[in-house]
Amino acid sequence: MNASRPIDITTPQFKADPFPYFARLRAEQPIYRTALADKTPIWLVTRHADVDLVLKDERFAKDRHEILTPKQLRKQPWIPPMFRPLERNMLDIDPPDHTRLRALVHKAFTPRLIEQMRARIQTLADELLEAVASKGEMDLIRDYALPLPMTIITEILGVPLTDREKFHRWSKSIVSVSSFSTPWQVIPNIWLFSRYLRHFFKVRRANPGDDLTSALLQVEEAGDKLSEDELMAMIFILLIAGHETTVNLISSGALELLRHPDQLEKLRGDPALIRTAVEELLRYTAPVFLSTERYARADMTLHDVTIPRGELVFGVIGSANRDEAVFEHPDALDITRENNKHLAFGQGIHYCLGAPLARLEAQIAINTLLRRMPDLRLKASSESLRWRPSLVLRGLEALPVKF
Repeated sequence: MNASRPIDITTPQFKADPFPYFARLRAEQPIYRTALADKTPIWLVTRHADVDLVLKDERFAKDRHEILTPKQLRKQPWIPPMFRPLERNMLDIDPPDHTRLRALVHKAFTPRLIEQMRARIQTLADELLEAVASKGEMDLIRDYALPLPMTIITEILGVPLTDREKFHRWSKSIVSVSSFSTPWQVIPNIWLFSRYLRHFFKVRRANPGDDLTSALLQVEEAGDKLSEDELMAMIFILLIAGHETTVNLISSGALELLRHPDQLEKLRGDPALIRTAVEELLRYTAPVFLSTERYARADMTLHDVTIPRGELVFGVIGSANRDEAVFEHPDALDITRENNKHLAFGQGIHYCLGAPLARLEAQIAINTLLRRMPDLRLKASSESLRWRPSLVLRGLEALPVKF
C-alpha cells in the first residue's frame, strides 16, 4: 500500500464495503497516514488494541486549541465565528470541562430511566409499522428507522415533533461533511439550526416543561455550570447523536439480516436472542465507522511509527470490530456471538452517553419489524443501495423493502 497516495474514505462507494481495505491495513500498515479531501493529513489507527488505546489514553486529546502550537493553529481550516460555540460540545473537549458537562446530562440517560421508556418506544414502533401496513412496501429508513429515534430524542429534549423533519435535514447535511474545511453548502444549515435553538431556549425559559432542555436551562440560570454556548452545543450534539447513529444501526442491521436469511430466521424463531443480535449488528455494520477526532499531545510512537504532536488521529472502529486478533470469524455475522468486545460505542471518558437508549431502540425496532412483517424482503438488489457520504458515520440513504 502506498501511504503517500490519499484514499477518500468518505465516498458512498467506499462506505459500501470498506472492510477488505482495512483488513489489509491491519495486516500491513496498522498506523496509516493519509489525507482528507481538503488535504488535511490524518492518521488512521486500525487494530482493536490500538483503537482502544486511542479512545482511552489521555495522550490523545480532543481539544485542538489546547494541543496545537500557534503555527499549527494558523494552518487549521477556517471556521466561521457563528459556528465556534458548537465546538464547546462534549465530544470536542477534555476534562475538566468534559466531566462537568457530562455530569449535567448523564442522569437522563441511565439504563434505569431508559428502561422506563420501553413502553413508549414499543408503542411508537407499532404505530409506525401500522401506518404503512396496507401499502405492501416502504422505505425502511424514511418510514421507520428514522422517525423512531428522532421522535424519542425530541421528546426527551422537549423539541416540538412538528420540527422533526427540518432537524433531520439539517443534521443529515452536517454529518455528510467529509473534511474539516466547512463546505459552503453546510453553512446555511448550521446557521438555521443555531438560530432555531436560540429561539427554542427563549420559549423554554418562558414556559419550562418536563424535559431535559428545561432542566439544563434551569442549571444555566443557577450559576456558572453551563454557559449559553455550552447549552447550545449540548442540545445540538444530543439531537444529532441521539438519532443519526441509531438510524444507521436499525436500517443497516435490517439490511444485514435480510442478506443473511439464516440469521434472520434464527432471530425470528427466538426473539430472546435480540440482545446478542444487536451487539453483533453494532459490531458488524459499524454505524459509527470512525471515532471522532483526537490530537496527539506529544510525539507518539505505535508499531515503530511516530505520530507527531498535534496531528489528527482517528480510531477506525469499523476496522477494530473486524480484528482477527479479537473476534473469531470476524467477517461472519453471528447473532449468538458471546463476549462481543466491540468498540461501537467508544471507550473511556467519551463512551457514548446514549448507548442504553440506542440498544433499547434497536432491540424493539428490529424484533417488532420481524414479528409484524414475516414476508419482509428487499425491493432491489443490495448492490444497488446507496450509502451516505460521511467521514465518521456509515449508513444508507434509503432502504426500499416489500412485505
